[in-house]
Amino acid sequence: MMKRFITAMLGSLAGIWLSVMLLTILFFLSIIVFAIAGGTSDSTAKLTDNSILYIDLSGTIEERAPELDLFSELYGASAKIIPLNDILNSLKSAQNDNRIKGLYINCDGATSGIATSEEIHNAIIEFQKSGKWVYAYADTYTQNNYYIVSSANFLDLNPMGSVDIKGLSATTVFFKNLLDKIGVEMQVIKVGTYKSAVEPFILTEMSEASRLQQEHYMGNIWQTISNGIAEARNVTIEDVNCWADSITITQPAKYYIEHNIVDRLSYRHETEKSIAELCGVEKYNDVNLITPTDYCKIVNVLNTDNSNNKIAILYAVGDIVDQGDEGIVGRTMAPQILELAEDDDIQALVLRVNSGGGSAFASEQIWEALEQFKAKGKKFYVSMGHLAASGGYYISCGADRIYADETTLTGSIGIFGLIPCIKDLLTDNLGITQGCVSTNSNSDFISLTEPMTTSQRNKMQQMINNGYETFVRRCAEGRGMSVDSIKAIAEGRVWDGKSALDLGLIDKIGGIDMAIADLSSELGFDDYAIVEYPSEMDDFIKKLLNPENISEQIISEKLGNAYIYYNAVNKIKTMEKMQCRMEKIIIE
Repeated sequence: MMKRFITAMLGSLAGIWLSVMLLTILFFLSIIVFAIAGGTSDSTAKLTDNSILYIDLSGTIEERAPELDLFSELYGASAKIIPLNDILNSLKSAQNDNRIKGLYINCDGATSGIATSEEIHNAIIEFQKSGKWVYAYADTYTQNNYYIVSSANFLDLNPMGSVDIKGLSATTVFFKNLLDKIGVEMQVIKVGTYKSAVEPFILTEMSEASRLQQEHYMGNIWQTISNGIAEARNVTIEDVNCWADSITITQPAKYYIEHNIVDRLSYRHETEKSIAELCGVEKYNDVNLITPTDYCKIVNVLNTDNSNNKIAILYAVGDIVDQGDEGIVGRTMAPQILELAEDDDIQALVLRVNSGGGSAFASEQIWEALEQFKAKGKKFYVSMGHLAASGGYYISCGADRIYADETTLTGSIGIFGLIPCIKDLLTDNLGITQGCVSTNSNSDFISLTEPMTTSQRNKMQQMINNGYETFVRRCAEGRGMSVDSIKAIAEGRVWDGKSALDLGLIDKIGGIDMAIADLSSELGFDDYAIVEYPSEMDDFIKKLLNPENISEQIISEKLGNAYIYYNAVNKIKTMEKMQCRMEKIIIE
């Protein structure tokens, strides 16, 4: 007996010791990661007189700096992310900062959503109203980067470079033939003629409804882009369309000068020499360049500690899921909103949405939490980014005011269920058979290995219909419209921001800066501080201490490029039955 007791006690002590050791190792690893991550920003950056704000457009522009990733940081595999919030905040503050003499933008093919590019394009124009100059240089201008910097006072291009202006195209990939070949049937139950997110799995080409909606919103988006370029370059929209039709990337360098596409053909060192001259220094190396991230840190643009008036910005970015570590997690975000509602230091909330939707259940939980926030007498605005559709619109529709860019994709008010059946794959292709014993007629409801019966499909359709009616009702209540009015513009149809304004789905065209400014004005704040959520540290610790996340990192490292397929299968397996989701469309 005593031997068993001592053995058990020693086992417990060993377990405690191992746990302490593991936590200690994780703690020191986190310190290392933070040191590495901190080193990616220039710790020696100084803001002096005659400084130049420098934006390096290479990598991917996302809403904010990414969460710290233990494995990526340790192995040096983290992708270059350009935080949109730092760009916008730095441009706004630097406009009135006498120490900043101008803006230099290096265009090196950065990718971003179109509405993200629109916000930066507009922010640069606002910056120029201060009378400060803007210089842009590229070896080759992508259409996206060219739109961003088209208003620059000095638009330079490498003499051997090119400008790629071609208009927009959208590509949808269809998997129906592949699924037929391998013996997988996608069982679809949906509401909405335009709810085309399921089409890649059940069709071999685009439906007329899907083509119609894409032609509509892409036409409006291109009009916004071409009009922005035309105004910036002092040409007509017809000129811009002629550029696009001429396949500008194939044109000789003199074409860009003759048609006012760029101001000057120069090598990088010549552009840098011109910038040095504008700054009154002999060499470009003597120019004090400061990045948006470093500038924001130095001047503390959010002024978090300097005001009693605090407005929270809550970022809702990615797929909407019930639980997990990635995207907009219902079980995490809903409680966080309720905490903000109870926080007396937070007077109002701006929800920044960049999502094509996801789980209908999680969308409802987040919507309800936001209703509780408003019930506390606090104002709640929404700022839509590149995409705020389907579930992304669900969580937005109850806001006191909704802001979107002209090129934002929104709406897509519809619901679907997508249930794969792999019976033919198992039986015909792999030779696997099975037997099933059930106590009731529907015990095997929603089985991957058996198709739904007519009765089961009818029940699923009823559930989807009920979910759709709830979605429509939430939108009608939030927008102060009738259910019939919402249904007339719903049916899963996607709208651009300009059309959404005309239809009453949003209140105003403008970016996140405008939403914050209008909200503070309504609250009567002469000064205010911005507090961003979720906290980067909270997210990092949560991921660090989650064993599942660590295993996912290891699997990702081992599988390499094949991980995307592994992840896609996992998502389908764990996907909630009802989805408020917009299809993923590649727009170039």
